[in-house]
Amino acid sequence: MRAITLNSEIDLDGWKAASRALRASGIPPAEVRFVTGEAVQTTLFGSDDEASEAGEVAALVVPRAFVETAADLILHRAPDRFDLMYRLLWRLRDEPDLMRVASDPDVAAAAERVKNVHRAAHKMKAFVRFRETTDEAGERWVAWFEPAHRVLEKTAPFFARRFSTMRWSILTPDGAAHWDGGRLSFGPPARQDEAPQEDEVEDFWRTYYASTFNPARLRTRMMQSEMPKRYWKNLPEASLIPELVASAGLRTEGMVSRAAPQPNEKFVRLRAPTVDRTATDDMVPVNLPALASGVEGCRRCPLWRDATQAVCGQGPAGARLMIVGEQPGDQEDLAGRPFIGPAGRVLSDALNAAGIDRAESYLTNAVKHFKHEPRGKRRLHKTPNAGEVQACRWWLDHERKLVKPRLILALGATAGLAVLGRKPAVQVERGKVIETPDGDRVLLTVHPSYLLRLPDPELRRREQAAFAADLQLARIETR
Repeated sequence: MRAITLNSEIDLDGWKAASRALRASGIPPAEVRFVTGEAVQTTLFGSDDEASEAGEVAALVVPRAFVETAADLILHRAPDRFDLMYRLLWRLRDEPDLMRVASDPDVAAAAERVKNVHRAAHKMKAFVRFRETTDEAGERWVAWFEPAHRVLEKTAPFFARRFSTMRWSILTPDGAAHWDGGRLSFGPPARQDEAPQEDEVEDFWRTYYASTFNPARLRTRMMQSEMPKRYWKNLPEASLIPELVASAGLRTEGMVSRAAPQPNEKFVRLRAPTVDRTATDDMVPVNLPALASGVEGCRRCPLWRDATQAVCGQGPAGARLMIVGEQPGDQEDLAGRPFIGPAGRVLSDALNAAGIDRAESYLTNAVKHFKHEPRGKRRLHKTPNAGEVQACRWWLDHERKLVKPRLILALGATAGLAVLGRKPAVQVERGKVIETPDGDRVLLTVHPSYLLRLPDPELRRREQAAFAADLQLARIETR
């Protein structure tokens, strides 16, 4: 049996050098024992011949997965971790894909221990509590921590980045980490009595923890899984846990019995009206109010989930002109009325210039819910797809039957798809009345939002003139 002595419990470089030489010399794992101490107990090679065989060390190549595993595995407190690492190294020459075999006992044992090391590093980041003290250079923050595994050097750079402007030290039974504001250094093991036992900040920790503790969501096992009891003795807030757990039941009962607060007035104004589920999309609406009630309860496509409310058409039954847009915008979604945003204002000005009374027209959209995606605090418009247009066409068809307009003005390709049942070429087909198989008369034109997006002033002027001409034709066709 060969005993290899390493300089420390995390002497990875020493282990690598010894293991390479052992593997090159053909010494199997059963004949090797790794220990830590101040001096080497026995020689590595018994003869000059064996030592010369170490020249093969340079030819030893291992996969990256093994190197990464060894770097974490050595931090585990299991006394046989060095032997497990050498056993894997020994097998890799004949089994180069060994680290990919998750079911192998040695690979599985190494993976589980690496997982434990990562968990210990995570817990250290979560549960280190600095206490304020002073030295000759001024303010200094010191923490005492007892990690489950030897993760101090692995985790200390995190604190150097997180608390780069503080001078701090983390003391552990394995060693100490020190940050002076510019350089990270490590020292010998420390004792708990070398760290301050309390400071004024701990009262803030306790107050914060107590204020965020939700008794109604208490799950004791889960809490202990996330905050194991082994760390409680070093956490100032942990002293509150027994009392908070014991009173959770009574506090929950009080929360349940307490009267609900008044809702925010702004939210109430913007909130969608209560849905009348007696008027569903399976019942044919007999008038426009019934249709509006049914649209509020529509679940034909998923768009209702993200919209504030449905936006049905607005205007008198029997209107000579029905104007169909694409979908509600952000402002329409909040107010529950069609065409009140920027595009709606462009439309109103154009209708007024063409001599069309907006109040006597019926304005609606192909899709009744606002389709969008969040972008910071804004909600950006997204064009409805063909499936969503088809799902909502049921409502538009009933609007057409109830209003019975002389002419339908379709604004843009999406409106044209909803009215005609096909995707039209708006710029080609505009300027002429199209008759549908069911007898409706349709005039295509662009959507007002298209005019708002045109960057070239000359092109915008031409398109505005063409839009005005389309509206003039609509006025003539509805006389």
